[in-house]
Amino acid sequence: MRVLMFGWEFPPKIYGGLAVASYGITKGLSLQNDVETIFCLPKPCGEEERFLRIIGMNQVPIVYRNHDYDYVKSRMPNYMSPEDYYRFRDNIYADFSYMNVNDMGCMEFAGGYPGNLHDEINNFSIIAGVVARAEQFDIIHAHDWLTYPAGVHAKMVSGKPLCIHVHATDFDRSRGKVNPTVYSIEKNGMDHADCIMCVSELTRRTVINEYHQDPSKVFAIHNAVYPLSEELQAIPRPDHSKEKVVTFLGRITMQKGPEYFVEAASLVLQRTRNIRFCMAGSGDKLEEMINLVAERGIADRFHFPGFMRGRQVYECYKDSDVFVMPSVSEPFGIAPLEAMQCGTPSIISKQSGCGEILTNVIKTDYWDIHAMADAIYSICTYPSLFKYLQEEGLKEVAGITWEKVGLRIRKLYDNLVRY
Repeated sequence: MRVLMFGWEFPPKIYGGLAVASYGITKGLSLQNDVETIFCLPKPCGEEERFLRIIGMNQVPIVYRNHDYDYVKSRMPNYMSPEDYYRFRDNIYADFSYMNVNDMGCMEFAGGYPGNLHDEINNFSIIAGVVARAEQFDIIHAHDWLTYPAGVHAKMVSGKPLCIHVHATDFDRSRGKVNPTVYSIEKNGMDHADCIMCVSELTRRTVINEYHQDPSKVFAIHNAVYPLSEELQAIPRPDHSKEKVVTFLGRITMQKGPEYFVEAASLVLQRTRNIRFCMAGSGDKLEEMINLVAERGIADRFHFPGFMRGRQVYECYKDSDVFVMPSVSEPFGIAPLEAMQCGTPSIISKQSGCGEILTNVIKTDYWDIHAMADAIYSICTYPSLFKYLQEEGLKEVAGITWEKVGLRIRKLYDNLVRY
């Protein structure tokens, strides 16, 4: 089976959980040996793993240019060939000479989430029309609202079934203050989809109730984690017998509930001073959180190390005695699973999708700062509770694999292709 997949992020360039999930899903599919994934990215870095085929949408021409083979070869990255370029060029379907293209007839992408994001989403969908005409595939899979227009275009061109993957909705990102433009893109993608995969039952209910989708085509497909490499397993856990460390790691935005973490920390520090709190990440509420920490008089016990990536993330987990994810609305949330892999007990909000599959964590309402503070204090104070959550958490998360996720997705693919 050949899958034409549209995504906005992929490791090693990671902006958030979308990249991690995209990697896990495609890797899980690849383990079945008979699934080939063609993964379309706005701007690959060239260092992506090669268990799937990468197409850089910034290398697909939409305006005809008459370049010879050697010149094209000199301009193509290592994951694409001159033959790819010419094949795409032969499938340009309209006059796009009015668009801002480079000397190869291709559109540039900033990568990530630039200020002109909506323009880039539109450009991505235009290029998807060329790719869908040039490639042979059985099914289309589009990740998150950024690529839904591309998926819909590819379906219209090819007539192939469209799966969309809902990693989050604008209801999650905005606490209900939905951006009408984003909502319309999400709704249009869902309306055209033959199958909607949601990262949790929580998200599935949002899709059915807020986007008015037929429940029979909406499925909960929970995320997973990959086993830690030997290198990451070897990261030592420091001795915290004198001082404990409690960590929030993620985007410091309204959706993630960082203010509840600060307020819970303030309550804990009224009971003991031998705990340090770490808020790792970046986001539009960072400055507000720094000010709130100062107002609560706990700045001497609070640290803001900034955005972390790669090994730094796992060093941070290993250096923590408790991981807290107080999200207001979390479609899934892979971070607690990663923390548990590192032997760090987790506290998550009841408004988190991962809570549907996790047992050996403590769950509180995001707004219940007193319950959150009690949980933090208990894990830091009672070694037996820490050890129980650590050992049972490790066992639990070991059974949550991307290979199982890949098998579930493959069954949904098969049902669509069959009919």
